[in-house]
Amino acid sequence: MSGTPGFPEPADPTEIRLDTFLPHPPRKVWRALTDPALRARWLMPGDFRLEVGHRTTMRALPRPGTGFSGTVAEEVLAYEPERMLRVRWADAGTAPAHGTGTGTGTDADADAGGGAADWTITWTLEPEGRGTRLFLVHAGFDPDDPLQRRAHRIMGGGWSSQVLPALAELLRER
Repeated sequence: MSGTPGFPEPADPTEIRLDTFLPHPPRKVWRALTDPALRARWLMPGDFRLEVGHRTTMRALPRPGTGFSGTVAEEVLAYEPERMLRVRWADAGTAPAHGTGTGTGTDADADAGGGAADWTITWTLEPEGRGTRLFLVHAGFDPDDPLQRRAHRIMGGGWSSQVLPALAELLRER
């Protein structure tokens, strides 16, 4: 498996695991994770609602080299206020917008070599001193799918170099 320039090979090809310290209390970090207007500033715009089963669509830049259409169907799977938020992300352009969660995509996706995103994103917040330790687990990558391997490498770099720093910047501003 060859690497993508600028993105190292992952330790676990099925998930991305990151943690970062944010010098803000869990209440403030939680608000940034769950307030739709704030999420739009550091993640992606969408009609997020903190309610298990709530579904929304978010838009980002398409990444044709990974099979990502740019449209994410998000569903809230679970949450514990100020402690944990778990959502499902599926590529709404290649898989049913709110499918069964099987991770299989459509028959056409399988015939085209796969790549359809069907991931679980979990943020866990732990108080640490006067701040918060934020853990991120982005799971569900298929290591047998070349598009998913590439998406894993690119998204791992994106989470750590773009998304989490954007969250930290938002928190500094507020």
